[in-house]
Amino acid sequence: MITKNLFRTGLNILIVGLLTMSLAAPQQVEVYNVRSYTHPSYTRIVIDVGQLREYVFNELKSPDRIYIDVFQAKLNPILHGRTIFVNNPYIQKIRIAQKTPQTVRVVVDLNFSQVKRYEVFPLPDPFRIVLDIYPHKGSTSTPEEPPHPAQPTKGGYTLARQLGLGVQRIVLDPGHGGRDPGCIGRGGLKEKEVVLDVCLRLKKLLETNNFEVFLTRESDIYVPLENRTIIANQKGADLYLSIHANANPDRKKRGIMSFYLNFSPDPNVNAIAARENATSSKNIGKMKEIILKIVQNSKIKESQELARLIHQNLVKQLQKRYSSVKDMGVKGGPFWVLIGAEMPSVLVEISHLSNPNEESRLKSPQYREEIAHGIFAGIIAYVKSLGKG
Repeated sequence: MITKNLFRTGLNILIVGLLTMSLAAPQQVEVYNVRSYTHPSYTRIVIDVGQLREYVFNELKSPDRIYIDVFQAKLNPILHGRTIFVNNPYIQKIRIAQKTPQTVRVVVDLNFSQVKRYEVFPLPDPFRIVLDIYPHKGSTSTPEEPPHPAQPTKGGYTLARQLGLGVQRIVLDPGHGGRDPGCIGRGGLKEKEVVLDVCLRLKKLLETNNFEVFLTRESDIYVPLENRTIIANQKGADLYLSIHANANPDRKKRGIMSFYLNFSPDPNVNAIAARENATSSKNIGKMKEIILKIVQNSKIKESQELARLIHQNLVKQLQKRYSSVKDMGVKGGPFWVLIGAEMPSVLVEISHLSNPNEESRLKSPQYREEIAHGIFAGIIAYVKSLGKG
């Protein structure tokens, strides 16, 4: 009996202790936004927390950065892995991450040689943590110009333009990969290798200009066609570009083509679609579902405009430095790598690997660099057409 009483007493103490610990432990609060504003004399960064929470901050060197850790906090899912680029001489970007299950970390990458001082302090109602960064004289940014309204597409003002939406996050899709080499030139050059290299070059250009960029693959791995737009959707991309190299049984065929998702009566377009879609795992029973996805594509006008500007600038870039660069136009086509994208999306056939002259050019790092610069110029032109450039 004594043993049973001791066991019950110990069990009661354990339960009470666990309940006390549970009640005492603060619940996690959500960090639901991180904002930045550049004023003429300083930049303010605000972490919106909503409820009082303990935090610490510190600075680190090599590279220069300031971090703020918010305890007993979790990130809003939309902020996971988010990077905010700041357009001024003394701050590069703000990175946001769930450092541990209980701690949110916000990191500001900056240049301490151009910073005079900084302050971190809380503000109440609602609770938020503020970081003010003051630059030395000469590093001060000028306030941003008044916004310019978006320009209409050929089909008028799309909803994206009416709402004043812009572009920050871009997903690049290097076609094929792994067991799927894509087309192979007579000289042995593989499409999967060329387009990955072009995408990596384009990624570098975009990141230098403060865009956030993801690739559907960064190495020679196989990614199913159907998964590529899923990746873009999961990343919350504003734009999606699938990069390919063309092929034709007629080795004299050459040139550059760009596509947006749509049906096409053009047999040449349908032949290209059949080749690019060859690795699809879908069956005929899914045809109705697939057709509905194409018909219900609400981004056709924006995709068409994006394809037009990328194509125009790519052709222009290459024609400045190379002879006999053929413009094969912009067309709609039923490409699997574009189906299901929730953002403006295009497929670019950068040249013909089946053409001996263009295969030779595609082997050249300089030609690939010019392709990347041409596509980049097209993206910038598109962003400016939204009134955001």
